[in-house]
Amino acid sequence: MSHASEFQRRKPQADRLREIEVLIISAQNLKNVKHLTKMRTYAVVYVEKDHVAETHVDEHGGVNPTWNETVKVSFPEKLPETDVMAALNVDIYAHGHVREKPVGSARVLLCDVLKGGDASEPSDNPIQCMTVQVWRESGRPQGLLNLWVPPTGKFLIRRESLSFSVKETPPAEEDEEEVVVEGK
Repeated sequence: MSHASEFQRRKPQADRLREIEVLIISAQNLKNVKHLTKMRTYAVVYVEKDHVAETHVDEHGGVNPTWNETVKVSFPEKLPETDVMAALNVDIYAHGHVREKPVGSARVLLCDVLKGGDASEPSDNPIQCMTVQVWRESGRPQGLLNLWVPPTGKFLIRRESLSFSVKETPPAEEDEEEVVVEGK
């Protein structure tokens, strides 16, 4: 038996990954890091740098971008239990032709947003929007980020209405009696 196959057998199982959904809504009053052109921003979302998701580039918002985009981020399933400082990180960048310029970062502890519950139960998945401070690389606060992480980590699945398949019938017309009034 080779040492390599023995190593493979003893190797601990890799952590199972948990995937959460994050709605990156918008930001306000960001630092304008593009002085000659309009700032075009996007957000990079991650818990660990191994699993990163990005929003689209907002072309028009400048220092007040709107993404309104749901991204999926993965991390080891046991991470929130083993590391109380584990956080959802959102780094905001200004898209450039030569390089991407950092605008700022926001951080939300996983223990503050993931509360468990059953994603199929609406009562366990209330609509919660949060606004967090965006910090510049210098450590100064500059702007706010609006996002939503469902407490279960997953958004409720929208069910298509069946009402479109039911043919509505117009209300039945009542038989009207014609009343003739004879004149004198």
